[in-house]
Amino acid sequence: MPSHDITFREEPRPSDAAAVRSIVDSTGFFRPDEVDVAVELVQERLAKGPASGYHFVFAERGGEVLGYTCYGPIACTLHSYDLFWIAVRNDARGMGLGKQLMERTESRIAEMGGQRVYAETSSTPRYEPTRGFYLRCGYIEAAFLEDFYAPGDGRVTYLKVVGQ
Repeated sequence: MPSHDITFREEPRPSDAAAVRSIVDSTGFFRPDEVDVAVELVQERLAKGPASGYHFVFAERGGEVLGYTCYGPIACTLHSYDLFWIAVRNDARGMGLGKQLMERTESRIAEMGGQRVYAETSSTPRYEPTRGFYLRCGYIEAAFLEDFYAPGDGRVTYLKVVGQ
């Protein structure tokens, strides 16, 4: 699946709620309630626009959404942003789309005045590929909270400095 025919956009469309549901569900990593949260962020942005605090980058091929990021400023900080979601449809993985989405997202955050990007994930073995992805993208492990999500499932928070 070549990546040269991929286009990117930032403005969500009503159809993106279903696309996000399909993408996040296809990964096999998330519970139904977590998938619902991903969809709710799209709906919140569609309802409130940029004032929602949720920003997106969508990767498409032929009008079909293959992956996306959702990010936004962290309340009560001056230059810190959360990466809420990054997901690529399972059948589109392995072609560098995640890295491209991350680079575009980091560029947008820097353009918006962001300097620090935080991403969090689970400490369980299942999420080892996710943790490796963040490290390959230049993030460092900034914090670990034991038993955060559940007993034996800690939160690993990654950090990357951008826009300086």
